Amino acid sequence: MPTFVIIAIVVVMIVAIIVVTALVASNMSVQNYKKNEEAKLGDAEEKARNIIDEALKTAETKKREALLEAKEEALRNKNEIERESKERRAEIQRYEKRVLSKEEALDKKAEVLERKEAKLNAKDAELDRQKKELTEIKNSHLQELEKISGLTTEQAKEYLLKSVEEDVKHETAVLVKELDRKAKEEADKRAKDYVVTAIQRCAADHVAETTISVVQLPNDEMKGRIIGREGRNIRTLETLTGVNLIIDDTPEAVVLSGFDGVRREIARIALEKLIVDGRIHPARIEEMVEKAQREVESMIREEGEAATLEVGVHGINPELIRLLGRMKFRTSYGQNALKHSIEVAHLSGLLAGEIGVDVRTAKRAGLLHDIGKSVDQEMEGTHVQIGADLCRKYKESGIVINVVEAHHGDVEPETLIACIVQAADTISAARPGARRETLETYTNRLKQLEDISNGFKGVDKSFAIQAGREVRVMVVPDKVSDDDMILLARDISKQIEDELKYPGQIKVNVIRESRVTDYAK
Repeated sequence: MPTFVIIAIVVVMIVAIIVVTALVASNMSVQNYKKNEEAKLGDAEEKARNIIDEALKTAETKKREALLEAKEEALRNKNEIERESKERRAEIQRYEKRVLSKEEALDKKAEVLERKEAKLNAKDAELDRQKKELTEIKNSHLQELEKISGLTTEQAKEYLLKSVEEDVKHETAVLVKELDRKAKEEADKRAKDYVVTAIQRCAADHVAETTISVVQLPNDEMKGRIIGREGRNIRTLETLTGVNLIIDDTPEAVVLSGFDGVRREIARIALEKLIVDGRIHPARIEEMVEKAQREVESMIREEGEAATLEVGVHGINPELIRLLGRMKFRTSYGQNALKHSIEVAHLSGLLAGEIGVDVRTAKRAGLLHDIGKSVDQEMEGTHVQIGADLCRKYKESGIVINVVEAHHGDVEPETLIACIVQAADTISAARPGARRETLETYTNRLKQLEDISNGFKGVDKSFAIQAGREVRVMVVPDKVSDDDMILLARDISKQIEDELKYPGQIKVNVIRESRVTDYAK
């Protein structure tokens, strides 16, 4: 046989032997696996039976323990209920004893009351008998009196009451007349004492009103520098401040003229700064005027705070304090408005102390009574109306508002403090030399000049200068042309002629100025 056939047969036989061996081994492993699983299953069943037996034993034990506990709990509850029952029975017995004792006490009281009632009934019967006897005696006496007097009982009562009434009326009239006389004498005397004492204790200084300020110069050459080339410096300063600069032959001095104290003070401070600085030209003038305005605003606030401290009034709104400071530069009939308000506040406080009303409220009302004068030149209406509106705006009390409204008699005073401030205002204004009528008229005329000018369309602002002989009107260049300026000046002059009375003539100077500003960067 060929070799490869022999090899193939050998290979086939080897494969067959391997397959048979594998099958025999697999059969044996399966039988072993089954035997092992059956052994394990038997063990598991044995363990399960053991566990079940143990669980039954445990359950039986637990059951017996639960029954024992339930019996013990029932026994405890029974004992507790019996104990509570005994306590309640004892308590009920105590209540019964108390009720029985109270019933016995009530029975005793009832017996006592019955005895007292019997005694009272006996006394009432005795009183009725005595009352009846007294009535009979009274009637017999009245009959005897009627026989003696010849008057019935009603007639006698009427006659007696009439005579007593006439005596009382007479005595009352005499007493009222005497008290009225004494009250008037005492009131007059005490009123004079109050006023005199208040005036003596309030020694306020009088500050006369001025409409000019004088600025000293280091030399006369400074006048030319203030005027500037073709008068540009002085025109700029007058335009920005609304104050007229008078440069005359007075050596080393410049006079600032203007009726508005705030404007005049700004002009004075700005001019003094320019003189110290030495650089006087329009741009520098604008810068110094702005600085002066800030300084004056700070000065106004400080003056207002100083006034409140001097009077001793606190808690005033900061804006009202600022308006008080503005009154330093406001005068009325030649009398400084801030000094007048401080004086009225002191007088009001002294009078209130003498009479016995609230001194702090009186001082507060006296200090604020003329607050409207701080802005009455800028707003429509009287200073009374403006002041009352300001006080309402800044949450002042109703007493202060009524004082402001009533201090010139515009409304009726609602409190005694309003009457006190009226008296203090009159005392401050009526003392000799306190006021001058002509200055108020002059100030009103200057204000009217500015109001007339400001009423025209296109006018930015206006200033009355030269003691009212000139009004300088600044117009908005975009709204008023050069031709319109001529007509505007004529219209303003015509209205001034129609509405105002004044000596001489008034110059109307309309100014139209265009500015272009740029910055080099």
